[in-house]
Formats: sequence, structure tokens, C-alpha cells
Amino acid sequence: MSHIKSGKDDLLKRVKRIAGQIQAVERALESDDDCAKTLHLVAATRGAINGLMDQIIEDHAREHVANPELSHEERAKGVEELLEAIRRYAK
Repeated sequence: MSHIKSGKDDLLKRVKRIAGQIQAVERALESDDDCAKTLHLVAATRGAINGLMDQIIEDHAREHVANPELSHEERAKGVEELLEAIRRYAK
């Protein structure tokens, strides 16, 4: 979990930007904005969430799978955690 702590500020900035994008989608829906504009806002939000997920997956893979200091059991656990998160995200 130390990798999350070390990148915490960057991750929190990403989350705050995503929260702002979600609020923009909400405002667009409330104000009956053009559907094309709303679609672009949703697409941008999805891209931001994908970027956040990519960063956390990469960090997890480096720390909990590829780290040469890990035991075989620790690596296996890291792989299973990663696969479970990807499965849930892909649904």
C-alpha cells in the first residue's frame, strides 16, 4: 500500500478533477444542455476514470506483482487482486 501513499497527492488531484467533471455532467443534465455536449462531458469523465484506473493498476502491478523482493505467495496474491479488480472494472 506504500505505493498509494507515495502517489497520493497525484491520485487525489485526479479524483478531484473527476468530481468536477461529474458535476459538469450533472449541470448539463439539469440545464437541458445539448445532448452532444453532454455526451462529450461523459466521454471525458470516462477517460479520466480510465486514466485513474490505469495509474492504480500500473502501481499495483509494479509493487505487488513485479517487485523482485516479493515471495511467490505475495506475487500470487498480488496477481489475484489485480485480476479481480480488472474483472470488476470490465463489467
